[in-house]
Amino acid sequence: MKNYLALSCSMALSLALAEPAADQEMDKMWNSGKETTKLRAEDATRGQLFDEGNYAMFIHWGLYSLVGNQIGDKTYYGIGEWIMNPRFAGIEVNEYKKLAGQFKPENFNAKEIVQLAKDAGMKYIVITSKHHDGFAMYDSKVSDFNITKATPWDVDPMKELSVACKEAGIGFGFYYSHNQDWTYPGGNGGPTTDAEGNEKDFEDYFYEKCLPQVEEITSLYGKIELVWFDTPGTMPKKYVQELVDIVRKNQPDALVSGRAGHNLGDYQSLGDMEVPHENVDGLWEAVDTTNDSWAYAWYDNYWKTPKEILKRTIACVGRGGTYMLNIGPDGTGAVPERAKTILRESGTWINKYPNVIYDAGASPFGHDLPWGDVTVKENTLQLAVFEWPRKGKLHLPALENKIKSITLITDEGPVSLTHEAIGNGTAINVPATAPEDLVSVIRVELDSEPKANHVYALDPTLETRIFPEFAKPEGTVSYEKKRWMEKFGEWKAAKIFTKWGEDGRAVFEVDVLVPGDYNVSLNYTGEGRLVWGVEVDGGEKIKNEQNSSHNFQKFPIGWINFPKAGNYKIKVSCMEEGKDTAELNSIHLEPVSLTK
Repeated sequence: MKNYLALSCSMALSLALAEPAADQEMDKMWNSGKETTKLRAEDATRGQLFDEGNYAMFIHWGLYSLVGNQIGDKTYYGIGEWIMNPRFAGIEVNEYKKLAGQFKPENFNAKEIVQLAKDAGMKYIVITSKHHDGFAMYDSKVSDFNITKATPWDVDPMKELSVACKEAGIGFGFYYSHNQDWTYPGGNGGPTTDAEGNEKDFEDYFYEKCLPQVEEITSLYGKIELVWFDTPGTMPKKYVQELVDIVRKNQPDALVSGRAGHNLGDYQSLGDMEVPHENVDGLWEAVDTTNDSWAYAWYDNYWKTPKEILKRTIACVGRGGTYMLNIGPDGTGAVPERAKTILRESGTWINKYPNVIYDAGASPFGHDLPWGDVTVKENTLQLAVFEWPRKGKLHLPALENKIKSITLITDEGPVSLTHEAIGNGTAINVPATAPEDLVSVIRVELDSEPKANHVYALDPTLETRIFPEFAKPEGTVSYEKKRWMEKFGEWKAAKIFTKWGEDGRAVFEVDVLVPGDYNVSLNYTGEGRLVWGVEVDGGEKIKNEQNSSHNFQKFPIGWINFPKAGNYKIKVSCMEEGKDTAELNSIHLEPVSLTK
């Protein structure tokens, strides 16, 4: 436990003089939420684990895991579950099916995986029952191309996993690729004729394999929390409706993923690896993976750190959603050791601070903050501080509520903090040393339900980054969503301003808490050298030429002055040559400290 000698005398005095009732109230606050960790699958109502648990485990595991992205001496870089696709390694159907004869994942241990999910703080597991390759990871009576009939390993791992989840009290669900099937005649991306040369279409695949397999996974494995359909493509609505009807019939308490298609799912599923910058209304989920590939790839050792996992999890909860994080066991069924390590370390933090994640709501600010993020529990803001303030003050944007109390959570117990108004916001006086190595937690109790506008407040000690989602186009400029692949199947996305005309402006509104000079940088991509202009509406204007890059990078533009605290509009424009290729991804404003 850390020793907080760095606490200010005023903080120590406030603790010493605290009334017993106040002590009891702080103890109650400190312990509140521990009960939320007892939410068990068998006690949950429909969608409760999704809506309140806010954190889940995704598992991509199949015949492709045996390949691990290497065929012969050649490594294929990209998402492993697409290895047989013609656009990737292009493995012919019969050759791919032969791999099943080598698949004997004797290191698979259902109880260990479930315990890992519990240690990580996850509330349910969703695993691939059949991916696009058509190979069923369970004992299917519909197709012999499955793990019990086509391999030397006569085990149904889905049965073992469903039992282990029930015993551990966490939820269980299935992923099922309903549109694509690259090995079954008629499936999208699959053969167009059967073994006898008869022509097959999608309807043949759907009624011969897809529909009956969904009947199997929803009726043979006990209670299911979720059925995660994927890549509907141009699949006609009538087929999707039939699948949803089967889920409703066999598993009335189960959710259907938004990727079922035709808005027939129960919630919105964002793009792969997409964590939104702004709050999203309704029930939604972000899906992400612990490294770059979803399925096991032998070379892929670019792991997310525990801090990064926490940052992305809390960001999803803070934007109002749920985070499902993937692991990819290898061909033997073993989970990579580094994946286990990072999940357990981040899970230790989550299990210590359950209120920040479980049954928590979206931030009233609508976005992250320079030092971290915010989730809400009733009338309390839960500040997750990733970057501890350097000057003893943590800044909050303007709230429409009155602050009743502010409490720093430490190993020694809760510590009352003082605060003061600064501009339209609040400065919280904090000790010099962060109480946690990963993420420190401060609770701000308000007099009513938290409310605030979504205007970014410029932090007077840290860099503030603002994305296009929080700006408005003016004149001739296009606001778009850009998607690209870093490696095969590894999708990235960003909102951008592009296609700049002479009068095009991106207008960012900010609230300045402390007046003075701020260094302005722009994160952009484009061709050649680009000239950018930045101006404060009715105030100072700056202009600079900088280089560009094929990927997004941050380039400095110059200092700009805000003469007093208050609300300002900042207008960004791209000038001269290169306007057609320039793509603006964010503006960065960092306070300039000058010795006076």
